[in-house]
Amino acid sequence: MAKETALITGASSGIGMGLAKLFAADGSELVLVARREDRLNELAQELKSEHGIEVHVLPKDLSKKSAPKEIFTHLNKEKIQIDVLVNNAGFGNKGSIAELDTDLQMDMVQVNAAALTHLTSLFLPGIVERGHGGILNVGSLAGFQPGPNLAVYFATKAYVLSFTEALAEEISNPNIKISCLAPGPVKTEFGEKSDLEDSLLFKISLMEMAPVVKAGYEGFRRGKTIVIPGFKQQIVPFLNRFTPRLLVRKIAKKLNS
Repeated sequence: MAKETALITGASSGIGMGLAKLFAADGSELVLVARREDRLNELAQELKSEHGIEVHVLPKDLSKKSAPKEIFTHLNKEKIQIDVLVNNAGFGNKGSIAELDTDLQMDMVQVNAAALTHLTSLFLPGIVERGHGGILNVGSLAGFQPGPNLAVYFATKAYVLSFTEALAEEISNPNIKISCLAPGPVKTEFGEKSDLEDSLLFKISLMEMAPVVKAGYEGFRRGKTIVIPGFKQQIVPFLNRFTPRLLVRKIAKKLNS
């Protein structure tokens, strides 16, 4: 593979960290973005030592509207060219819209959808101009249906899925890959932080992280637009097409409880 630089958001843990390790193993240089600078530095040292690559750490909070432009401006100033953008940062929180803190819900929209869109709009023109690279957006199986008790999270992931599919259709160059990784529940910090560890959804369909990350990375490299790891998980979007919307909502509410 030709030398490339990948920017990965939410790289301090979970899927973001897993993807960083796979890009590094292929020789990609990295820009790691997350709030927790200590974790980023630890990961950067590990990847530098194991793979002999350049790794840049950029601690930023993507719930701040100014963060994407600050990232873009900083990298331009440092003359660091981004070939692959991995929009992985995101979070959820269980609870009804009436119960959840309003600022928390707005931060969820900002991180999961707005920042992803902002970063894409900033870095994509350079990728298109150079004619290679791509965008890997980390969505969720949640994006295929409404999610009572996780309404905002599911809605943002529906946006990520739709946005990625439209973007893939706009890009005509086969050397530019546009993918959405859409896993079901994955064994990461997400379950605990979003208060979903005891939900029926996590009890019946939780996947290990390694195969999810591997599927997402390989699917992106092949130029697959939607990547759903796991056979059981792949059935969900198919079944949703033939299930009344009322029933889909009720099932999702039960699973998220």
